[in-house]
Amino acid sequence: MKKKAVLLTLITLTGLLLAGCERSESDKKQSAYGEMEKVTLNEVAHSIFYAPQYVAIEEGYFEEEGIELELVTGFGADKVLTALISGEADIGFMGAESTIYAYQEGASDPVINFAQLTSRAGNFVVAREADPDFTWEDLIGKEVLGGRKGGMPEMVFEYVLKEKGIDPEKDLSINQSIDFGSTAAAFSGGEGDYTIEFEPSATLLEKEGNGYVVASVGTESGYVPYTSYSAKKSFLKENQELIQKFTNALQKGMDYVQTHTPKEIAFVIAPQFAETDVETIETIVERYYEQETWKANLIFEQESFDLLQDTLECAGELDERVPYAEIVDTEYAKRSVTN
Repeated sequence: MKKKAVLLTLITLTGLLLAGCERSESDKKQSAYGEMEKVTLNEVAHSIFYAPQYVAIEEGYFEEEGIELELVTGFGADKVLTALISGEADIGFMGAESTIYAYQEGASDPVINFAQLTSRAGNFVVAREADPDFTWEDLIGKEVLGGRKGGMPEMVFEYVLKEKGIDPEKDLSINQSIDFGSTAAAFSGGEGDYTIEFEPSATLLEKEGNGYVVASVGTESGYVPYTSYSAKKSFLKENQELIQKFTNALQKGMDYVQTHTPKEIAFVIAPQFAETDVETIETIVERYYEQETWKANLIFEQESFDLLQDTLECAGELDERVPYAEIVDTEYAKRSVTN
């Protein structure tokens, strides 16, 4: 397995793993809901892709559970994992592949996934022209603006290509030289025949008339656990009640998304995305809604975990598979469904 820079950082932080995880009295305060306990959540990105989380925030579900949530955006799984291991964050929200890498590096206090939010990849194939008859074979011989090598978006895209019988290295040209946040601008500027985009970039390209969504990577990839919530094993052990309350709040957000329209969801989460108009948010939510991005519950199933490891193996990023039970704990998510 190729070494990840973040894992080298984790080795230097080994001493921090021994730090105590019990919550201090300064982490608690009183509110209208009674005693509140502060929790720092570090998210990999701030995206409409994670709508149920923002519903839980805006609808006050965390407060109802006695949690004062501090939300920090890490801008990358490596940064989220480092914050989690160092103790800067209590809970991390990122791709579960990072917890696999950390486990294989021999972390003495492994990071455990306890809730899965998204069950599909969130990126889309964008073409220069509308193409209702698009097939994946149309990519053969073309230049596609892709993602960072070894990153989850690129690995899932390549996994789908191989499932379609397309060789990512021989049958098309994948441009991986452009920064993740700059591919849409590069595509608008004339680079590439297709581009692989997350939202809101995909929808904004359509609004500008510079691109058209022709396929969903998430629909083709299957139920891959794209993002999940995790914490150090020691933190889970010392804060079981807190983790259960956190998971309960998230489940309420999931329940809301399952029982409300994209328009209603967009209206609720709009304050989290002040730079985006509500109509655009609704379009994006509907697109994710239609591809079943969010399950009815937060349970991280083994089938999804196995697919994740299949994807990593396919990309050459995994030498040895990690036992599901070693880094996944489903008890909190199961209890949240019955509450």
